[in-house]
Parts: sequence; C-alpha cells; structure tokens
Amino acid sequence: MSAAGVLSFAQQGWEQVLAKVKWSVVYLDAACAESLHWSCGSSRLLEAVKGPACHLREFEPQAIGGGAQQPRAVFVLSCLLKGRTVDTLRDIVRRSHFQHCVVVTAVSHAVHLTANHVPAAAAAELEGQQPVFEQLEEKLCEWMGNVNYTAEVLHVPLLLAPAAPHLAFTPAFATLFPLLPRDVHLLNSARPDKRRLINLGEVDAAALTPELLLHIRCLVSGLSSLCEHLGVREECFAVGSLSRVIATDLANYAPAKNRKKTATGRASVVFVDRTLDLTGAVGHHGDNFVEKIISVLPQLPGHTNDVMVNMAELTAVQAIEGNQNVIAPGCLAQSNDVSAQALWEALLNTKHKEAVMEVRRHLVEAASRENLPIKMSMGRVTPGQLMSYIQLFKNNLKALTNHCGLLQLGMATVQTLKHPQTAKWDNFLAFERLLLQSLGDSTRTGVLNQLLPMIKSPSQRSSDDYGPEELLILLIYIYSVTGELTVDKDLSEAEERVKKALAHVLSEESELSPLLQKITGCDSAINLTFPKSQVAVNDVFTSLQEIAGARTLMKQFKSVYVPGNHTHQASYKPLLKQVVEEIFNPEKPDPVDIEHTSSGLTDLLKTGFSMFMKVSRPHPSDHPLLILFVVGGVTISEAKMVKDLVASLKPGTQVIVLSTRLLKPLNIPELLFATDRLHPDLGF
Repeated sequence: MSAAGVLSFAQQGWEQVLAKVKWSVVYLDAACAESLHWSCGSSRLLEAVKGPACHLREFEPQAIGGGAQQPRAVFVLSCLLKGRTVDTLRDIVRRSHFQHCVVVTAVSHAVHLTANHVPAAAAAELEGQQPVFEQLEEKLCEWMGNVNYTAEVLHVPLLLAPAAPHLAFTPAFATLFPLLPRDVHLLNSARPDKRRLINLGEVDAAALTPELLLHIRCLVSGLSSLCEHLGVREECFAVGSLSRVIATDLANYAPAKNRKKTATGRASVVFVDRTLDLTGAVGHHGDNFVEKIISVLPQLPGHTNDVMVNMAELTAVQAIEGNQNVIAPGCLAQSNDVSAQALWEALLNTKHKEAVMEVRRHLVEAASRENLPIKMSMGRVTPGQLMSYIQLFKNNLKALTNHCGLLQLGMATVQTLKHPQTAKWDNFLAFERLLLQSLGDSTRTGVLNQLLPMIKSPSQRSSDDYGPEELLILLIYIYSVTGELTVDKDLSEAEERVKKALAHVLSEESELSPLLQKITGCDSAINLTFPKSQVAVNDVFTSLQEIAGARTLMKQFKSVYVPGNHTHQASYKPLLKQVVEEIFNPEKPDPVDIEHTSSGLTDLLKTGFSMFMKVSRPHPSDHPLLILFVVGGVTISEAKMVKDLVASLKPGTQVIVLSTRLLKPLNIPELLFATDRLHPDLGF
C-alpha cells in the first residue's frame, strides 16, 4: 500500500475517461479540468482524442456545439447530473450534430439516488441497477434526435488533484469550509420547529441544510472510492464540528458496506476543521519557497491550486499591453515531465535557500545536456543568474521542447524572487514574531495597540506598508493565535480604535478588490461611505471574535500559543502538529478531542463495553496508513510538517494529506467572508 496511491487513483480514473474520447469533442467543467491538470495533463487527453484540431471545451451554457463533422462528444463533469447541469447538457447536445454521447460524472449513482430523494431502503434494493443514469441516456438520445443513436452515462471518481505522492486536493470542494458560530443562528432560524442548537458542538447531519449535506455526501462518495482503490477499510476520526459530520457520513456510507467486509488493508482517516487554527493558514512561518510562489504569482484562471507563470521572455513577442494574453502561461503542475516533476517534489520538501539552489542545479544540468554555452557561477543564487541560464534555451526549439516543464518552474522561481510581495513576506514574518513575543508581556490589547499605527490611508501608504487585505490577514492571525479572551474595558477600547482606523482606510480606498467588494457589499469605491465601512468592519470583528473562540469546545487542543520563558521564546504550535503528536503518543491514551465516529451497532457496543470492560477502543494510530483530511484547506508547509512528523514519530507508517484546497494567506478572508457556506452551489 503506497502513499503514491493518490496519484494512481487519479490516473486510473482518467485512463477510464481517455478510453472513451477518441475522435470526440470533449467538454470539461473547471474541477475536472483541474484534476486532469495535476493527474496526467491536457496533453494526454489531446493524444487520446487523436483529432487534427483541439476539441477541448469548457462545459458552460454558452459552449460551442459540435459541427456536422463532429459526431462524438464526451462530457466530463464533477457534479451531480441534475438541474442546471442537465439543462446545459441538453442545450449543447441540441445545438450539435452528435450521434454518440458519453457523460462521465465524478458523483456515484448512489448519491444521485439520494439527490432524487430515494429512501435508503429503496436505494439498497436497487444495488447493481442505475435508473438515474439510464433515464439520462434515454434523454440524450432524444436530444440528439434519434433513439437509435448511442448514449452512455457512467461514474468515474475524478475526485483528486494530486500535487505530490503524499498530497492531494479536491477541486470540486474548494469552497467547503467549516461552520462558524453565526452559522448556528442561521441553522436555527431555518428550523424553528426543532430544538435550538446551542453551539457548533451540537451540529449534526440533521441540522445542516440539504445542499450542504448533499455536498458532503458527494465528497464522501469520492473518498469511499479512494479507500476502495487503496484496498483499505477505514476507521474515521474527527477534530471539529463539520469534520465530525463528514467522518460520521463516511463511517456509515451504506454503499461501502460490502467493500469494507472484503478489504484486506486498514487505514485511519482523520478529518480536521481548518477554523480551529487559522494562524498557520495566514502566517508566514513556513520557509518553503513553493508557498511564496503560490502567494505572489497570479492564480491560473479557473484553478484553485496553481498559478500563472509569464513565459513571454522565452519568446520574441514584444512586452506591450496588447500582447499580454498572446503567450499561454506556464504553471507548476508538470505531470508529464519526469525531470520537472522531480524538481517540483524537491521544491515541496526543501527550504527557500535550498530550493533556489536546486532550481539552479536542474537548469545547469539541462543546459549541459543540450550543449548550451553555460557559464558556471557559484555562491548565492540571484534572479539574474537564473534568468541568464533560462535565456540560453530561448532560440533553441529542441531544447525548449525537451525542458519546457523545467523552464516553467525556473521562470516561476525568477518571477517570485523579483516580486515585491516576496520582500514583504519577511516583514510579515518579523511582525508575527513580534506579536508572539508581545503576547507574553501583554494581552490582545497591547498587540492591537501595536497594529494601530500600521493602519494607514492610501495617501500615507508606501509600498512597504500594509493594505486593507493585508491588515485583515494580520488581524486573523492575532485573533486565531490568542484564542478566546474575556473582553475588558481596555480590550474593548483598543478594538474600537482599530475598527475606526480600518473603517477610515476602507472608505478612502480608490479601488475595491473583489474581496473588499464582498466584505463591504459595494461594487465600487465611490459608493463606499464611512458609515458603510463601519458596518462592514463591525461584521469583520464579529467574525474575528468567532475565530478567537473556535477552540472553545476543545478540551485538549485549546491553544496554539506556547508562552516564552527564560530559555525559549514564545512560539506558535500548529494544531495539526498537536493532532499528529497525540495520534502517535507512545502511551496511546484515549484521544480527548480526536473523536472516533462509529459505523453501526458493533462500534457502539465496543465503545459502551470499554467503559467497564477491557475492550480496546479504536485509536487513530492502530493502522499502517493515516489519511489526514483538512476541511477548509492546507498549506505546503503544513503538509510537509505532517509528513516529516509522522516519519519521525512512527517510522513505517504511511501518511497521505488530503484537503479541499491549497491555501495562501489571502484565501482565508475569502473563505471566511463567503456567504454561501451553508448553501453551496450544486448546479441545480
């Protein structure tokens, strides 16, 4: 059982799709395109299509249909085949000349039955039958205009975008984020006839909105398929309220019963709520260069886990405004390039200094293999030095083609080193360290007073100063690391001063970013008055106080702050580190905050008997494979920390880190202030 199972799982799924696409027009939605991007790359899909032209299209209502010379179509979709998704499918098919349609969905037929309100008992009787898919096949023939044409609807679990053998993301669930206390009030108002929920600890599946519950079931369906591929029966554990709902659903997922009976391997699956520790998500402690690349380079359009690398300097295209979209951007995912993949995995596992030296080494070796006139230079790696090596490939088409993936990673390195935000990374780190030391001498009041002079209006700010979004990141850091505090007069006054200063800054901004538009409810800076800014800032501080109280219900993992003493400085101890250390605690005490979710009567009896008999309760360290799933996103540094920690605490144990998305600091305010947490868009 190999941790590389995440890659083979993703690739096996795509091989099933590739077997269907010959001579076809292929429509993909964004999440499936991202899974393809990291699993085997669009070039593999183009090879499998074998057409003379590029027949890849985005699945959207305005998508171009198939012409008279295009009789075959394959639709690859991450979502349920229902509602708007089916409407879009119908419209594309009707305006085309297709005679053969294949629809691939990443969601199992069992979940389609749930979405169509088929009771569990009736669904169990339909084992081996797929009426929802069969009905859609009939509809497809009807839309193609001839019942004798061919239609096929099938499930392939295209859940993962594997970034490394030990790390993968779930693009279709990138917006799934743990609940906050304010969500409890919304849930209560939606169910006035039921018992009121007091706090997040009381939230269970029955309390959630139908959309969120179905979204979770879609994720569980994919995770069950992963466990089947790995050949394991899973024991499910949770840290946090939404994680508990997901873990319980996976533990009791009815279609997996037969699989679990025959599985020869065992695994522990531990779900963790991101909201319990946002310090690591917005902090700059990690000395990982990939983290900096992800943070400073623009996001690749339609993706949540990759960036755009400007490749224009390797071409003869002039750098003028009208040409900026002429050259396709480079990216980090290099699934078909063995050399680039080796460099990528090295970057994931090394610190900043070693990472840029590794980039230089790979460029030098590639240039030497191509007999390019390279001038060796030792010492510190500079962006100019790396660029001089990259430029050697510029007018050599063969060399460019052979090392295209490596050159994309090289250009990403150069652009990150030269980016002004990279210099600011150290400023953030210095301030965060100062905050940690200040917390030892004072409370949050003193820290907020330190932050106050840094809140500057646009006219006063220099490039080294913090803008509104960066101030939000610092505030999230402060409130997450300090945790819940009793609000006294001094803290209340300090908060009011910061609120007022921040409201002034927002009202004076000449342009609002998408995040600031979402927070303020204004699509233009002209409409953002000071009173509107005050309302927005008050809402932000309500969220900050909820973040501070996120660990209130924890008994063991109550703090991520370690106070300093005469031998050690104050520090931040990541919650994920605490969770992994507790899992592999050599004394194996019953976990306090790592809750085991039972999967039926046997587990309940075992748990009950253990109170008065010597019956061992399931423990997350019992099995040779640990799958740690962070609900709400994970950083590169955190994934590496978990991998290294497991290797040191229990050598021989395999670990896979899964998460809804790869995080950079700015993602956290975007996810926190999203308005659709309880009502995810399921496409219908």
